[in-house]
Amino acid sequence: MDAGELAGLLNDPWMVGVWQEDEIIHFYWPHERWTSETRQELTALVQRVGADAGSIAVHSLPDEDWNAAWARSVRPLHIGQRIVVRPSWEPVALKAGDVELILDPKQAFGTGHHATTQLLLEWLEAHVHGGERVLDVGTGSGILAMVALRLGAASAWGIDHDPVAIECAHEYAVQNGFGPELMLDTSSLITLSPGQFDIVVANLDRRTLLDINDLLVACVYRHGMLAVSGLLIDDRRDLLDGFHRVGGALAWERERDGWLAMAFTFDQKGPV
Repeated sequence: MDAGELAGLLNDPWMVGVWQEDEIIHFYWPHERWTSETRQELTALVQRVGADAGSIAVHSLPDEDWNAAWARSVRPLHIGQRIVVRPSWEPVALKAGDVELILDPKQAFGTGHHATTQLLLEWLEAHVHGGERVLDVGTGSGILAMVALRLGAASAWGIDHDPVAIECAHEYAVQNGFGPELMLDTSSLITLSPGQFDIVVANLDRRTLLDINDLLVACVYRHGMLAVSGLLIDDRRDLLDGFHRVGGALAWERERDGWLAMAFTFDQKGPV
């Protein structure tokens, strides 16, 4: 697991940067924000990914723009066969058929570095054929919704409960030239019309997915699909059982670095 993935999992708004040097990952906090609770959260994360918590070392450093150092460490990502995600300062020579997004690191994570995001991007690449209506639940930076449009979806709607994430996603949307085909806001699933979307993607945690599985399914139009991620391998049985209870049939799954993504179809005769 690389520095970007760990930073996404930690999701600490006070962390000002992360830097990877060979096998060592350096996290940076302002002096006043490094607390015993922060240490406990970092220790729990290290243990969660199977590393030795005793390998954590804490040092005091002179002031420096660590966020700029983090930004300099971000490199273009090639995901799947056609998807390129890059920071604005790193040009990439595109091949015929490639789709590109420019995402500079900001507070809202989800810029393609985490395995869960990459798994759903690869799934979208295989299942967006043109003209689909896409819903991205827990959109974060908006990367899934924007890539779906680049791949040929007719419209995409990204929703997130965090207004800071939506503000960041709007900035990315403008930077990448999207217009009214992309909606980004803090709408709640419960307010959406049933059967409105051909494709629904949700990169969330196990508990949230199980709590809202009926609302997610209600958004799927007949013959549509729902793809979910944010799951550990050990979550598989719970998710299978939970979505089976709401009519889901497993159509696809893929694992990477201990993380799992799954897609479901539903036996529906029309909009639910």
